[in-house]
Amino acid sequence: MTSNVGPTVRRRRLGQELRRLRQEKGMTAEEVAEELMVSQSKISRLENGRRSISQRDVRDLCRTYKVEDKALVDSLMQMAKESRQQGWWNAFGDVPYSVYIGFETDAASLRVYEPQVLPGLLQTPEYAEAVISGALPEAPQDQIAQRVQVRLRRQERITDPLSPLRLWAVVDEAAMRRVVGNSKIMSDQLDYLVRMSHEPHVTVQALPFDMGSHPGMSGQFTILEFSDESDTSVVYLEGVTSDLYLEKLSDVQSYSMMYEHLRAQALNADQSRQFITEVAQEHARRHEEGAAGAAGEADAAD
Repeated sequence: MTSNVGPTVRRRRLGQELRRLRQEKGMTAEEVAEELMVSQSKISRLENGRRSISQRDVRDLCRTYKVEDKALVDSLMQMAKESRQQGWWNAFGDVPYSVYIGFETDAASLRVYEPQVLPGLLQTPEYAEAVISGALPEAPQDQIAQRVQVRLRRQERITDPLSPLRLWAVVDEAAMRRVVGNSKIMSDQLDYLVRMSHEPHVTVQALPFDMGSHPGMSGQFTILEFSDESDTSVVYLEGVTSDLYLEKLSDVQSYSMMYEHLRAQALNADQSRQFITEVAQEHARRHEEGAAGAAGEADAAD
């Protein structure tokens, strides 16, 4: 039951096993909560892996479900112990989207649709800082720096020589044309995006404006998939104050179908590189024109 995965996925697996035991016992979450004198929401959070599970929680639940298999109980207790270990992101302090990072760290592949910004795993440090500063205009500089460092640390999954993350990204033209930071930052960022798209485990597809309406117009989403068949896929929807994780098979299938339509409407990989390169060149020309104009004004002032 155990494997080399991080605490987030391990907690999720443990929660699924506890749910299975409850259902085999024929008990509702409300009945379990009443017997243990805890809230029903605690039982639900334990089962969906959103709450840390202590060995005491496991012991109490196994007693409630009258689990007689000592080996199973010991295994669940060990999983509870290991699920409370800290992930690498804990070293950066309070990271608001730590649950997502835990999933991403253990994922085998990601399918991402980005309508407004370029994918976080493919951002340059300068672009990342400009994005975060714009999204959090009142945040202190040290918090922005912390978030940039976390984003750069996440990118190590892409360059991991032993087990690189398989990334497929469909990116709307709006994300490429929006000037984040300045034209030089955008030009460098898009050049970097093209370079990364040549990696065998990275695919980038551009979705130009003239493709018209498409299934992704409702907003950004990410589909995370795992190598272990027992770990079902997760759809991640990012929010301003809270995030949403969809794990029901029907939800995952719906978003997977949406993604297939997006991939079909987007330019293919070679066409996308050409398209992104042209947009990068436009940003570079604007930067050069701006620099030349500033130099001319300086000469005139002299």
